[in-house]
Amino acid sequence: MNNKLETISNLFEGSEIRSIWDSEKEEYYFSVVDVISALTDSNNPRNYWNMLKKRMKKEEQSELSTKCVQLKMKSRKDGKSYSTDTLDTKGILRLIESIPSPKAEPFKLWMASLGSERIDEVFDPEIAINRAVDYYRNKGYSDEWIKARLTGIVDRFKLTDVWKEGGITKPMEYALLTNEIYKG
Repeated sequence: MNNKLETISNLFEGSEIRSIWDSEKEEYYFSVVDVISALTDSNNPRNYWNMLKKRMKKEEQSELSTKCVQLKMKSRKDGKSYSTDTLDTKGILRLIESIPSPKAEPFKLWMASLGSERIDEVFDPEIAINRAVDYYRNKGYSDEWIKARLTGIVDRFKLTDVWKEGGITKPMEYALLTNEIYKG
């Protein structure tokens, strides 16, 4: 596993949330204890996490604790690396949902808003396309670039459909073919 250590600053009212990028899974993993520390007034976030895991297990909701991955992260106290409970993005969002804290409420409202937007997009996919166009415009991309990008996405879907019909099924096979196209 090729990990790149990342520290996310200025989230959670200035609290630092340690994270690690797993390039194989293409996923960030976040320190559970850091998130708990940022969202609660607990003097001992590790203890809070242990109590939360026990409560979840008692309520037969141990999904989060079973999805925890122990990864080495650098300690803020002594700079040494220690095994730390981490969760992927989906898991961290589920953790935030389960923490009864006023500091967690803005995140819960944000997640509810995102969920509502995605449901709206199911009924009207044009909303998603408009959101993507607005996002690219806000990033400073020209309309010509946006058009080329969206056309490229559609063309890639057509290409991968042809590959599927030809028997290509594994992600590594797609990666190899895509790499050859880029070389060409």
